[in-house]
Amino acid sequence: MENVKEERDTCRCNVIHSDIVDKVKAEMPAEERLAQMAELFKVFGDFTRVKIICALLDEEMCVCDIASLLDMSQSAISHQLRVLRHARLVKYRREGRVVYYSLDDEHVKNIFGQSLLHVSHR
Repeated sequence: MENVKEERDTCRCNVIHSDIVDKVKAEMPAEERLAQMAELFKVFGDFTRVKIICALLDEEMCVCDIASLLDMSQSAISHQLRVLRHARLVKYRREGRVVYYSLDDEHVKNIFGQSLLHVSHR
């Protein structure tokens, strides 16, 4: 059964459609941009970071609040927030002794929302 599926998924001709290949090649982003995208998706590949982003969708929160919400240590949350900050997915503001985190911009909400929509699609 698996061999039949593999046959259907495999191109059985050796014709290169140069016009299509050339068009797609011209429209593809630079290698550096694609590498940056791959790195961004790696950041989204961690369950804790995804939960932090979800928590910050509508409210800014301090490390203490996020740690309480996710039932994790503050140091573990701080580590993940550093990764998210480095990837420019979250930002922070200081108010006295408290540091509040929020999503960096609407793009992060859009990426998260589209991802959630995609996995909920079926």
